[in-house]
Amino acid sequence: MIYDITHRTLCHYANAVRFARCNLRMAPIDWPGQRVHDHSLSVKPRATIGTTRSSGYPVNVTRVVIDEPARELVIESRFRVTVDRPVPAPLPDDPTVSEVVEMALASRDLSPSAPANYLFGSPMVSLDPAIAAWCAEELAPDRGIVEAAIALTRRITAEFKYDGNATALDTSPAEAFEKRHGVCQDFAHVMIAGARTLGLPAAYVSGYLRTYPPAGKPRLVGADATHAWLLLWCGPKRGWIGFDPTNACFMADDHIVTAIGRDYSDVSPVDGIFLGRNKQKIDVSVDVAPVE
Repeated sequence: MIYDITHRTLCHYANAVRFARCNLRMAPIDWPGQRVHDHSLSVKPRATIGTTRSSGYPVNVTRVVIDEPARELVIESRFRVTVDRPVPAPLPDDPTVSEVVEMALASRDLSPSAPANYLFGSPMVSLDPAIAAWCAEELAPDRGIVEAAIALTRRITAEFKYDGNATALDTSPAEAFEKRHGVCQDFAHVMIAGARTLGLPAAYVSGYLRTYPPAGKPRLVGADATHAWLLLWCGPKRGWIGFDPTNACFMADDHIVTAIGRDYSDVSPVDGIFLGRNKQKIDVSVDVAPVE
C-alpha cells in the first residue's frame, strides 16, 4: 500500500513571540516493511531549517529557528511511503518469554535498534512491579513470546477504556494503569512498563494509522491523527514485532512508522521553546491518504 501523509501543526500565540526554537521529529524513518519515497517540510513564518539528523534511536530530528516576531507558527510535513508488511502470527518454534529475556541480555548489538536500548526505565516509563505482575498473567515465562504478547495486547484493549479526557501528555504509566483509562500513548506506555520490568525489550512507536470512513461515506481530509503503539523484541530470529494495544492488533499495512524511541519524550513530533507570554493554542490535523 502507498500512502501520502500530511501532518500540519498550527500554533496560535496570544501575543507575538520574539524567538522560537523547535525540534521536529516528522521526517519518517525507513523500517522493515516500509520505504519512504520523499519528505518535505515547510514552516511559516520564514525560518532557518537545519539539516535533518539521526538521534541515538531510530528518530530523525530537524532543528527549526524563528527569529522574527510572529503570532502564528505553521509547520507542515508531507511524505509518501510504501508499506508492505504482512500481519505477523505466532509460530510453533517461537522462543518463550524466558528465552527472549536471556537472549536480550546476551545480545552484543550496539545499533540504535539494539534490544539493550529498550530494557530499562526511561524518562516517562519507570519499571513498575504492579504493572509487571498484571502483565505476567499473559507474559508467562514458558509461553511463546508472540502468542503471549498479542494476548496481552488484546487484554489491554478489552480492560482499558479509550478516554481523551482522562490523561495528559505527562501522565505516568502507573496513573493510567490505576485509572484503566487513557489514550494510545498511555496504553503503549503501560505495556512497555510491564514488558521491561519483566526483562523484555520494548520500544515506543510514533506514527499514523489508516482509518476507514463509514460505509457509503467519503473519507474526510485531515480528520486522521497521530498514533502510538509499541515494538517488542522477540529474539534475533523474529526481531522487532509491532503490537497495537489500542486496537488489539499487530502492526501491519495500516500502520506507518515515523519514529521509534524509549517513550513519548524521544519521539514527540514537536517540542522546543519560545520567548513571549505563555498563552498558546495548538491545532493539529493529519491526513493519511491511500494512493489508488
